[in-house]
Amino acid sequence: MHSPGDVISYLEMCRDWNVSFQKGMYFRLRGPISVLLMSRRRDAMYQDQVEDDGKTLIYEGHDAPRYKDGPDPKQVDQPKTTPRGTPTQNELFYKAAQRFKNGEAPPEKVQVFEKVHAGIWAYNGVFELVDSWLQPSGARKVFKFKLKLVDAADPVSATPERDLEQTRLIPTSVKLAVWKRDKGRCCKCGSSDNLHFDHILPYSKGGSSLVAENIQLLCVRHNLEKHDKIE
Repeated sequence: MHSPGDVISYLEMCRDWNVSFQKGMYFRLRGPISVLLMSRRRDAMYQDQVEDDGKTLIYEGHDAPRYKDGPDPKQVDQPKTTPRGTPTQNELFYKAAQRFKNGEAPPEKVQVFEKVHAGIWAYNGVFELVDSWLQPSGARKVFKFKLKLVDAADPVSATPERDLEQTRLIPTSVKLAVWKRDKGRCCKCGSSDNLHFDHILPYSKGGSSLVAENIQLLCVRHNLEKHDKIE
């Protein structure tokens, strides 16, 4: 099972979930657990935002599919229903957030994965879906979803030795800088397998998630050896 900060290949992610990820939103993909794929790279299709020192995610809903001779998806409202009249992923997530806001259900648990490089993703952890709304974006309306990072032990994939600092979301710009600096390899042994974004000075001891100088790539063996020790 994965822990926040783990680096995962696209093929590994598909194998873990037994699905070919071709879209970014999957409501209750496995039992009660939903999945969102996000990107804050320059070429990202949607305007996802990270706030509150990495503890809050504002996720943008997804556009209608592009059809031959059809309208530009970026020029029309993000859809609530499919052409067959069934709810879209936008609508499923939207209604789930509204049920929580109205006190009708607990918040949905959502695992979030972030694109770091072509074919390479980082696991950002488990979030709770707490709000949803429609807002103008130019001449159209888009869905927005608010998710809060679960600070307690990850109910899906945590291990007892993970410290609090492992649950703080590292900004995309920092992940990209560290990936480039460390050349996608463990800085201890050069392994390119089972990597993890590790805090050099742990978050729980005052280390920052906001600067690349405090983040390094470690393989699973060296990450577990280090735990939260200050070197």
